[in-house]
Amino acid sequence: MSEKKNTSYPKEKINILFLENISQSAANQFINAGYANIKTIAGALNEAELIKEIKNVHILGIRSKSLINANVLSAATKLQAIGCFCIGVNQVDLHAASKYGVAVFNAPYSNTRSVAELVIGASIILVRKIIDKNSAAHDGYWMKDAKGSHELRGKTLGIVGYGNIGSQVSVLAEALGMKVVFYDVETKLPLGNASDCKNLKELLQQSDVVTLHVPEMSSTKNLINKNNLKYFKKGAVLINYARGEVVDINALKQALESSQLGGAAIDVFPVEPEKNGDVFKTPLQGLKNVLLTPHIGGSTQEAQNNIGLDVSAKLFHYLEKGISTGSHSVPALALPPQEGAHRILHIHKNVPGVMSQINATLSKNKINILGQYLKTNEEIGYVVLDIDKGISKNALELLRKVNHTIKVRILY
Repeated sequence: MSEKKNTSYPKEKINILFLENISQSAANQFINAGYANIKTIAGALNEAELIKEIKNVHILGIRSKSLINANVLSAATKLQAIGCFCIGVNQVDLHAASKYGVAVFNAPYSNTRSVAELVIGASIILVRKIIDKNSAAHDGYWMKDAKGSHELRGKTLGIVGYGNIGSQVSVLAEALGMKVVFYDVETKLPLGNASDCKNLKELLQQSDVVTLHVPEMSSTKNLINKNNLKYFKKGAVLINYARGEVVDINALKQALESSQLGGAAIDVFPVEPEKNGDVFKTPLQGLKNVLLTPHIGGSTQEAQNNIGLDVSAKLFHYLEKGISTGSHSVPALALPPQEGAHRILHIHKNVPGVMSQINATLSKNKINILGQYLKTNEEIGYVVLDIDKGISKNALELLRKVNHTIKVRILY
C-alpha cells in the first residue's frame, strides 16, 4: 500500500475509527498512505455509543464484539466501508449494509494457523490428562501417574468441517502420526491420507479426538447434542474452537460427568462476556480434564498482525481504487487503472432501468465514458465509470439525480 494516489476527497478529511484493540499494523497501513485522522478505542461500543461515534466516520474497523445493526448504519451517513478484523461478519447486518451501500470486508484465512496449532496443543493436553496433573502440582500434590495418559500417535482425529482450519489441522495431525477422518456437508478433497465419512455418526464412532470447525448456522446449532454424544467412543475428547452455539453445553456436561467423554477443550460459548474482566460463567467450570479458554483460538500476535494487514489492504483498495473484491455487501469488482480519466463510483438499488438511465443521462450531456464496470447482487448494483477529465463534477451531480441511487463518489 505504498502507492499514494490523489483522491477527490482530501486525505486529512477522511475519518477512520478502529475499535476493539485492532492491531497497530492496520493503522500503520493508512498512516503510511497519508491518512492522519485515525481514532482508536480499546473496547467494543454499544449501539448508542456507536451511533454517536460513527456519524462522521468514513472507514470503520471492528472485531467480533461491536454489533453493527441497521440503526447504527442509518446514522453513518458518510460511512464507505467496514472492516471486520476477524474471521466472520455475523456481527454486521449485511442486508442493511447493502441497503446503505457500505462495503463489508473480513479476513477469513488470516488466523487459521493459530487455531490449528491450538487444536493440536489442546489434543495433547487432553489425552495426556495434563490439566489434572497441573492442578495437582499447583495444589502441592505430586501426581506422577501414567494411568489414562496416552500419545496422539496412532489415535484417530475426527474433523467436523473440512475447510480452511479443518484441513490445516488435518495436515498437522498426520505429521504427529494420527489417522485423520473428516465429515463435511460439501464434497472436499482430502489432504494427505485423510478420509471422509458418510455422516457425522460414522465419524464420532471411530474418533478418539473430535474437533469442530463449522460456521454458526441454524443447521449447526447444537450439532453436538444429547442424541449424538452417545455415539462418541467411550473416553473420547471433544474440542470446540468453532462457534458457541454448535455444542449443547448442558448435554456435554452430563457426558463428561458420566465419563462418556474423557475430556473437552472449549474456547467459544453460547453467551460470552462483552469485555475483559467481566464475570464469566459456564456449567463446565470445575469439571475434570476440561480446558476452558476465553475465545482465543485466533489470538496470537502473528494472527492479529496478519489480519490487520489483510483487512486494511481491502479497505484501502476500496477507498482509493474502488476495488470491492472480498466484500460481503457490495458486489465484487476488480478494476484495472484508467489513465487520463476520472473515476466515479455509483451504488444503486438493483432494479431495471438504472443503467439505461445512467448512460442516457451522461450521453445527453455529452459526457464521454472511457470505461464502465458493473456488478450486481440481489439488492444493489455497483457501477464504476471512468470519464473524461474536466467534466467529472458535472457528471457527479447528474448521477446523484438518477433514480434509485444510494451512494455516489468521485474516486480520483
